[in-house]
Amino acid sequence: MRTGAQAYTVRAYTQNEKDFSFTMKKIADMGYQTVQISAIGKDIRPERVREICGEAGLEIVLTHSDANRILYDTENLIREHDILGCKYIGLGAMPDKYRTKEWITHFMDDYREPAKKIAAAGKLLMYHNHNFEFQKLPGCPENGADRPKRIMEFLMEGFGAEEMGFTLDTYWVAAAGCDVCQWITLLKDRIPCVHLKDMSVEGFSQLMAPVMEGNLNFPAILKALENTSCQYILVEQDTCQGSPFDCLKTSYDNLAAAGYR
Repeated sequence: MRTGAQAYTVRAYTQNEKDFSFTMKKIADMGYQTVQISAIGKDIRPERVREICGEAGLEIVLTHSDANRILYDTENLIREHDILGCKYIGLGAMPDKYRTKEWITHFMDDYREPAKKIAAAGKLLMYHNHNFEFQKLPGCPENGADRPKRIMEFLMEGFGAEEMGFTLDTYWVAAAGCDVCQWITLLKDRIPCVHLKDMSVEGFSQLMAPVMEGNLNFPAILKALENTSCQYILVEQDTCQGSPFDCLKTSYDNLAAAGYR
């Protein structure tokens, strides 16, 4: 497994080409060799994104792409990922309208064709979870469900492994009250990319923390990942206590000390 940085962590510093270039160099200087591109400035062309990352020695391994572009601009999105040299096209979250028992099956209906086009191009659509995907929806007898099912279960059953992978996010699995290692095992053949973020607490509040600085059992999580399809472990913090660059550096140093680079 190779350690990478999720650019969403430093999104405030990637909104123009100059800032993006400076930030990618800082990430590379920390020791990272791979990166996920997410929430960068819209005016930075794919050609320049790849060139800047290449100059810094960073391989682009995953993106988060706009849900509507995945649906309605699939071919151009595929071409852009060819330019980026990136195999994995990520969806950051399911649009709100699909998150009910009446509409969950519409997600599969709508995204199956784009997923097939992406697969035919030698790439893979990747779904990134938050905590809401572990909500149980009432059974839908008309769809063959005789018990409440988690949204994640609908996704796992609704798409073949060749159509959709999962960017499993350790923090959000734990925030949903689920066992991270159990879900790593359940998805072991479908998680080429995983998001690593830790969870700490302050009073009754949960906080995102650098990897191995919080309360998640990362020795067990990393050991579990070694027995899966995971290729890239990508450090991400949506919110940071202090500098996001310091958070990325702390996570990298902790992972490197544990033998993961």
